[in-house]
Amino acid sequence: MVSTPRSYSGKLIAVEGLDGSGKSTQIYLVKRWLELEGYRVFFTEWNSSVLVKKSTSRGKKRQLLTPTTFSLIHATDFADRYERQILPLLRAGYIVLADRYIFTAFARDSVRGCDPLWLEQLYSFAVHPDITFYFRVPLEVSLNRILEGRPQLKFHEAGLDMGWSTDPYESFRIFQGRIHDQYEAMLSRFDFTAIDATREIHEQQAEVRRMIAERIDLPHFRRPALR
Repeated sequence: MVSTPRSYSGKLIAVEGLDGSGKSTQIYLVKRWLELEGYRVFFTEWNSSVLVKKSTSRGKKRQLLTPTTFSLIHATDFADRYERQILPLLRAGYIVLADRYIFTAFARDSVRGCDPLWLEQLYSFAVHPDITFYFRVPLEVSLNRILEGRPQLKFHEAGLDMGWSTDPYESFRIFQGRIHDQYEAMLSRFDFTAIDATREIHEQQAEVRRMIAERIDLPHFRRPALR
């Protein structure tokens, strides 16, 4: 897959991983760190575009979404955020933090049966992150973390639309297991930076901050001092 040429001065940092890997906690801590240090930073998360939010919710609620439709809706969501937020802010010289990026679609949608090559072409307009942190955690650990805090799994979250099992928890286990395999296959291909997500939160965060500081010229992104 050939990434889109860079035509901006900003930097893009993305986090990926299974549900329950702790990636959202880690990227939030990075966001607060960079903000408190006075750097220009912007945060965006998966499936959060106002443009398609109602349509997505309606389709999920009525269980009307085929794997292809599901994929296209998420691609529309991403494209809207990319054109309105991510790319403009990269051009404006911001550090953009993304809680999930195109690799989430590659993993989830291919597991749902979408052609991997078609998915890569669908998202071919998107630049690749400067750093993609992959929070690597054993399947059982991620499952336990999610199931401990969720009394009930949502239909699509559990992968019940695929018909692998009528039991939500077994379906979720199968779904997450296959997504895990997809992430592992993408690890070297897309140059993920793997983080051991079984360690304490502060240990992971220290490693993430060190790597960001090593790879990105952070002083370049400091906000001008007010006079």
